[in-house]
Amino acid sequence: RTSPRLLCAATQQKNTGQSLEEDQSQSQNEQKVEPSSAEKLLAEEKAKLEEQLKEVTEKYKRALADAENVRQRSQKLVEEAKLYGIQSFCKDLLEVADILEKATESVPKEEIKDENPHLKSLYEGLVMTEIQIQKVFKKHGLLRLNPVGAKFDPYEHEALFHAPVEGQEPGTIAIVSKIGYKLHGRTLRPALVGVVKDA
Repeated sequence: RTSPRLLCAATQQKNTGQSLEEDQSQSQNEQKVEPSSAEKLLAEEKAKLEEQLKEVTEKYKRALADAENVRQRSQKLVEEAKLYGIQSFCKDLLEVADILEKATESVPKEEIKDENPHLKSLYEGLVMTEIQIQKVFKKHGLLRLNPVGAKFDPYEHEALFHAPVEGQEPGTIAIVSKIGYKLHGRTLRPALVGVVKDA
């Protein structure tokens, strides 16, 4: 027969075991509640950080694209400066070429004879100078526009007058009063022309 003391101790142990289990289950429930609120906070924080990362990434990509655009624009400007940097110098030289052309045209061809050696050598010198200056122009991308018979193009030609000309199609160029020039495909000076119109 068990003594009342032992029964009491056993009951106490049983109760203690139950209370331990209850405490454990209660603390587990509390732990389950606590992590859920902590998880919410962490999830919100994670969402904020992901949004910030997305914004920063987009800004970075935009900055890279802008930098690339600036680099390409700068490169294009440098290339154009190399090509067209001599534009004003070329314009000034065109006047010299015009004067040389007028000088050679003004010499009467019947006077260029061996009996007139000074005039002949002067004329030949002018022609050689004119040829040389055109070679230099060509070397640097400056080309003559002598558009007789071509269609009128307002980007390359400047019409001084319109006149009916028999045997020529309207809109074509009949007369060139001043030669035009192009520098690397860009019109530097339009040719001054007379255009054929309907009779």
